[in-house]
Amino acid sequence: MSEFGPARAALADTYVGEDAVLTYARAQSARTGIRAIGPSGGACLRLLAAALDAKAVAEIGTGTGVSGVYLLRGMRPDGVLTTVDSEPVRQQLAREAYQAAGFAANRSRFIPGRALEVLPRLADGQYDLVFCDGDPAESREYLAESLRLLRPGGMVCFEGVFQEGRLAEPELQDPQTHAVRDLVRDVRESEALLPALLPVSDGLLCAVKR
Repeated sequence: MSEFGPARAALADTYVGEDAVLTYARAQSARTGIRAIGPSGGACLRLLAAALDAKAVAEIGTGTGVSGVYLLRGMRPDGVLTTVDSEPVRQQLAREAYQAAGFAANRSRFIPGRALEVLPRLADGQYDLVFCDGDPAESREYLAESLRLLRPGGMVCFEGVFQEGRLAEPELQDPQTHAVRDLVRDVRESEALLPALLPVSDGLLCAVKR
């Protein structure tokens, strides 16, 4: 991370740029007190969704729609984003962002509720990409559900794994940081996954299901 540096991270964030829809959704995220994925991470999600030719994507943590707009912009024109969040107010803001971005209502499916209660109801092996931006303490459970949801060749991505630098501080042993460390190790050591840890936004951990 030190070699990448803040100057290069800033360049990555400004390389693609964000339009008025994303700028407004990001402002709504700040207003509601939640952290949205950064522009470089969003651009990466869009790229990955396009590379997968994704038709079905599941998202844990709708937020105010920043990540969802990026995902929808990378997906196939007939693709559907299924997004889960425990806060219906946030989902309404995301719905407005998707509409402002020009996406038809049938391009997204909003499911309110706790992720670990909703995910078991989704179909096995039917998703091209699962994006996880929920409670870091539940990351390992999200991984298990993602492996069930993904088709072979599908991808799972976790946002925020650097934990604003806490991941690299061995003296920090709080439950959230410990859970993310376990996740990073599990993904790296799994024979079912082909992983990479990307230094975009606050760390984007991605892995392809073999």
